[in-house]
Amino acid sequence: GGFGISSAEDLLLVEDLVLVEQQADWASVEFKDTAVADFYDSQVDRGRTPEQFARIWIHTHPGDSPRPSGTDEETFARVFGSCNWAVMFILAQEGASYARLQFGVGPGGVVELPVEVDCDCEFPAADFEAWHAEYEACVTPIGNEVREDWATVPNDWDPHEWDAYDQYRWTLAEQRFSEQEVADAL
Repeated sequence: GGFGISSAEDLLLVEDLVLVEQQADWASVEFKDTAVADFYDSQVDRGRTPEQFARIWIHTHPGDSPRPSGTDEETFARVFGSCNWAVMFILAQEGASYARLQFGVGPGGVVELPVEVDCDCEFPAADFEAWHAEYEACVTPIGNEVREDWATVPNDWDPHEWDAYDQYRWTLAEQRFSEQEVADAL
């Protein structure tokens, strides 16, 4: 999982994806709180606003279904529910994707967004060696150990058996920062 970095001129145009230090496996991720705070600080130091770096949550799903899980919905509501707007973007196998824009101002609202990949423009983040180095530096695999708030996944569980998915409780522990908390921290 990571944060989409948006163009200042078009906040729905993602120009980069930034990973923060996290523990992850094929079905869950836990961001390190201090890594999220450091990420926010670094983005503000670069002159970016929270709308450019803290509104688009990007993550992957195992299998070919990009539809949000119950945990995705809970996480999105908890972490981004108080934002003026936010996007949940999910990428699954074979390029299947899902994107949804949620408004938290006025009457509020939700709209699914079409996804388009523009391969005609330069994209420095497509440096696969640099991406691999960032992944290795930020993502630590989680084993099947039992934690107080996690379920153990049987080694023979098939991620394509989506009906069985609901019997496992997955938690995505991200620290939620409001715009005021970010401003206060600066």
